[in-house]
Amino acid sequence: MTADLLRFGLIGTGRIGRVHAANIAASPQTELVVVADPVLASADDVAVRFGGTTVSDPLAAIDPGRIDAVVIASPTPTHIELITACIERGVPVLSEKPIDLDMGRIDALRPRVRSASSPVAIGFNQRFDPAIAEVQRRVASGEIGALEQLSLTSRDPGPPPAAYIGVSGGIFRDMTIHDFDLARFFAGEIEEVTAVGSTLFDSGAREHDDFDTVVVTLKARSGAIVTITNSRHSAYGYDQRVEAFGGGGLLNVENVPASHVTASNSAHAAARGPYIEQFLDRYASAYANELDAFVELVHHGASSSPNFEDGRAAQVLAEAAHQSARLGRTVRTDEIG
Repeated sequence: MTADLLRFGLIGTGRIGRVHAANIAASPQTELVVVADPVLASADDVAVRFGGTTVSDPLAAIDPGRIDAVVIASPTPTHIELITACIERGVPVLSEKPIDLDMGRIDALRPRVRSASSPVAIGFNQRFDPAIAEVQRRVASGEIGALEQLSLTSRDPGPPPAAYIGVSGGIFRDMTIHDFDLARFFAGEIEEVTAVGSTLFDSGAREHDDFDTVVVTLKARSGAIVTITNSRHSAYGYDQRVEAFGGGGLLNVENVPASHVTASNSAHAAARGPYIEQFLDRYASAYANELDAFVELVHHGASSSPNFEDGRAAQVLAEAAHQSARLGRTVRTDEIG
């Protein structure tokens, strides 16, 4: 590794992989050296646009002689094998969430991560959104007193394809897991999870025995209450809001409009258009900041990057919510694992 330039291998060239490729290419601290995807044509397309050579075998990208770090953006079932290979070869790795859909496999990897000589980071990009990060810092500084209530809202513009839902692990493991990580980011460790879900509109969710509408209540060890509201559709765009409340006041993160222009006429006052439609646009700066934090972790051994334990803890909450919604009762986090 040079003092200034971190050479990256990228595994996976789907939507998220291409976001990472663009950010690696754009950063003055990083260089995209190897791009891996079993669909070599996709890897070639990314390499033409952002640099690097291509391979079809993901393990071939984890070459400490050529690269200094790896980003894993491949499908979830591949994550544990690839993280393990990075650990064995001493290569720092940033892996997209979730670590895996099976808690047993996650826990089997845990001792190897703890003894690894190289860092393992998990991609919870929303922590790095400038507005969310600012509110979290202000809550942590005591600006509103002790956190009493946290409300997280996340509604997608529309449901994913049914085939994706079938391999995603369900809404709690796939979508709500971001909110579970934010809950811990703000409120600390969570002790109790109560979830309810309905399937109101999405045939794909119904086909795969999943929910398209959920509400989750979490109780933190501190006593703070977190409420999460998710939906797989939103007629007005990508709905992403945070509200933190304490005895000293309230801090909000509002939705980001696609345009800051408003219109007033005989039918409307200060009317806006829909909000941003895609999470890749809403969290573009968050993904770039996530990469910067990982570079800091590799170079200096300390950063704000979520680690393997953060990824595991979010998965525990997802598993608890999955059970709670189906059993119809509150599930304690110490029941999971």
